[in-house]
Amino acid sequence: MTQPEAKNLVVAISSRALFDLDEAHCIYERDGLEAYSAYQIEKEDEALKPGQAFPMVKKLLALNAQLADQLRIEVILLSRNSADTGLRVFNSIEHYGLDITRAAFCGGQPPWRYIDAFGCQLFLSAEGDVRVALDNGVAAATLVSKATAEIDDGQLRFAFDGDAVLIFRRGGAGFKREGLDAFAASEDAARDDP
Repeated sequence: MTQPEAKNLVVAISSRALFDLDEAHCIYERDGLEAYSAYQIEKEDEALKPGQAFPMVKKLLALNAQLADQLRIEVILLSRNSADTGLRVFNSIEHYGLDITRAAFCGGQPPWRYIDAFGCQLFLSAEGDVRVALDNGVAAATLVSKATAEIDDGQLRFAFDGDAVLIFRRGGAGFKREGLDAFAASEDAARDDP
């Protein structure tokens, strides 16, 4: 039996997940697109602070040093920014030495539409684009919590919550408040609930 050909893992990430764009987004919300564009262009040489997905992206890209040459993890950027306002994002990528070379700046349009064109297997965002991507058959995940500090322990950890009990339903509150044993007991007690 022959082995299937190995494929690179291509992960698309939104610019607001990779970098902290909250301040700029507030300007957009409060003053509109023109003010937002002027702000981003004025600050294009000022590196953005890392966003909630930054540590994960850094660790994903670091895995390439440990993988065989024919296997790679590629992170691409999908952004609602225009090419002009996106220059600050790319300058920040360069500032932090991230190996991200491909991007789509969608000028306000939903970025998930470019996932197939880039050959992505997964789209990660902190925004509502994830729901739209999922509804259109694209594998996507929402990043739900802000990173409080970058843990540089060399480990990359994922938690998959396919039924949303850890994050959205009552089990999540018990887990956060009382720990894993209480969560397991809660899930066991509710096993017949839809």
